[in-house]
Amino acid sequence: MGVAVVNIGRSHVGDLAGTPLAGDALVCSDGAVAWIGDSAQVARGEHERVLDAGGAGVVPGLIDSHVHVTFGDYTPRQQTVGYLESYLHGGMTRAITASEVHVPGRPSDPAGVKALAIAAQRCFADHRPGGVTVHAGSVILEPGLTRADFDELRAQGVWLAKAGFGAFDGPLGYVPVAQAARAAGLLVTCHTGGGSIPGSLDRIDASAVIAMGAHVSFHVNGGPTAMSASDNEKIVVEGGDVALQLAMAGNLRSALDICRLVREHDRADRLLISTDTPTGTGVVPLGMFHLIAELVSLDGLPVELAIAAATGSVGRVYGLDAGVLEVGRPADLLVLDAPLGSAGDDWAGALQVGDVPGIGAAITAGEVRYTKSRNTPAPKRAAREL
Repeated sequence: MGVAVVNIGRSHVGDLAGTPLAGDALVCSDGAVAWIGDSAQVARGEHERVLDAGGAGVVPGLIDSHVHVTFGDYTPRQQTVGYLESYLHGGMTRAITASEVHVPGRPSDPAGVKALAIAAQRCFADHRPGGVTVHAGSVILEPGLTRADFDELRAQGVWLAKAGFGAFDGPLGYVPVAQAARAAGLLVTCHTGGGSIPGSLDRIDASAVIAMGAHVSFHVNGGPTAMSASDNEKIVVEGGDVALQLAMAGNLRSALDICRLVREHDRADRLLISTDTPTGTGVVPLGMFHLIAELVSLDGLPVELAIAAATGSVGRVYGLDAGVLEVGRPADLLVLDAPLGSAGDDWAGALQVGDVPGIGAAITAGEVRYTKSRNTPAPKRAAREL
């Protein structure tokens, strides 16, 4: 049976080209996209629910690759309950931990950081706040961790490692530990730019990120303090395939500079869009679309690349099957349109003039989570149930 969405307008499957769906309808079943085709082929009685998009568009649910989760739907730094569900109302359907660094009194010894990562991974293994999938548990790299520790973590289901908050004397001290984590099969992420919390290093620059062999340069535009323009160029030109994660909580000028560089060097495939929240910047439910709107409207990125950087590119870099609307992939998607009063004609036109789209419905794991966002403006064309 499942859920069907019909009469879809402008769509984007999540790839770099901004390819539209091969039809104006799709069906979700057993948590996955089961069919894509024409609305005329969808029979109401064959599905549990049918949503009429009424010409509104569909894109994959946004994947935020920089969320500082702790345990459950609570952030101790901002003392906020229910923020992950609130992010779903801003279009984020999947969150990837940026390490549980904000757990009060977090451990820093090898046994402690391993235990913390495993505990976080286990807590979210089956917990879906509001329907959000959370990939939790990122071991914080500390002196004393060895290849054997990383092998143990990988066997326990932890596949993320974070450099930048450990007790190393300098950025290059991370290199052997980060490389050991990578050799064990963990995806290594690295804080980039100026320090963000007391006790962390003053700065981690492009050379250090490259030397570590990090898979992802976290908040490459600053978290919140950005690198220099020469470092931006170095990490784009000399950084190989390291993913360049832009963060809403970072420096917008630096983000636009990096967008210019990746387009000049034809490496937009490396760009990711994230929030880097909840941190000192706060809880920002519309953070993903806010940054997308800024980058698109200020000519940093075409709308097709911006959506890909928040969906399919994130899935590809992190080895997830999510982020692309194809048969067999997870059914995480948004029905969205230009908000009421916008100069844009559809969701893409809204982003081009700097407006956050209005979300008419969110579906995660094939289930309709809401048909009215409490955080975005109302869409011009509201989804309705047939």
